[in-house]
Amino acid sequence: MSARPAQRVEMIPVDRIHVLNPRVRNPKAFRDMVDSIAQLGLKRPITVTRRVEADGPFYDLVCGQGRLEAFRELGEMEIPALVVSADIEDCLVASLVENCARRQHRAIDLLQDIAGMRKRGHAVSDIARQTGLSGEFVNGAIRLLDKGEQRLLQSVEAGLMPISVAMEIAEADEPGVQLALQHAYENNLLRGRKLMAAKRLVEQRKLRGKHVRSWRENRKTMSSASLLSAYQEETDRKRLLVRRAEATRSRITFVTEALGRLMVDRAMIEILESEGLGDMPIELRDRLVRRQGLPS
Repeated sequence: MSARPAQRVEMIPVDRIHVLNPRVRNPKAFRDMVDSIAQLGLKRPITVTRRVEADGPFYDLVCGQGRLEAFRELGEMEIPALVVSADIEDCLVASLVENCARRQHRAIDLLQDIAGMRKRGHAVSDIARQTGLSGEFVNGAIRLLDKGEQRLLQSVEAGLMPISVAMEIAEADEPGVQLALQHAYENNLLRGRKLMAAKRLVEQRKLRGKHVRSWRENRKTMSSASLLSAYQEETDRKRLLVRRAEATRSRITFVTEALGRLMVDRAMIEILESEGLGDMPIELRDRLVRRQGLPS
């Protein structure tokens, strides 16, 4: 990239900074950032490029959207920034590279950036070179994104599923999906925790679709029908929990009664003692004493 870092930090008006590649932020993580900046200040300045216009100068953001939005949330008028010389394409690439390097980036943001570079005419090999990703990953990510397979993409980016397996699932029908999981297991691509996560993802994909709704989409007002359906679903879940609890209590009662009868059988006690099993947990002994009136 042709960007050249500035030699000093400048104070830039926040209302003159334009975010070229905006992303949706997790509200909790954003609130934590705002609180941290409010208490400790800004640890690292944002990076911008100057754009001279008639009423300018104005600035395009290279990296630091979260920090910029936190300053706006706090009502700050200016923010410390490094000013670099870069065109719009360089800024978009720098934003993508920062997204790749971020430890807890949102997978769908990274993949949308890759798709954006592809639409702007970048070849797969060029995207791979600029981002440090493999050509296989970039090509597979573009194909999955074109199919709307956000759940599969999220799993790939989290390291829970190889992109080759995700592509095989995306191309398969329902029986083929199960066959793809079987092949992945036989080839040691999915084992243990990753295999269980893949099975859960396949079920969620089947029930809820390929798309992962963002927190903003989840804020949509529910209709009366959907609200009633959600209430009924939660009611059914609670009833199932009650039935399971009652079944567990019945089993515990049965075991307690059985043990109580055994513990008053002298022949059984002698057998247990001869096998070195004459003792029992204090909690269990106390329960039998209360329920059966056994000697303590």
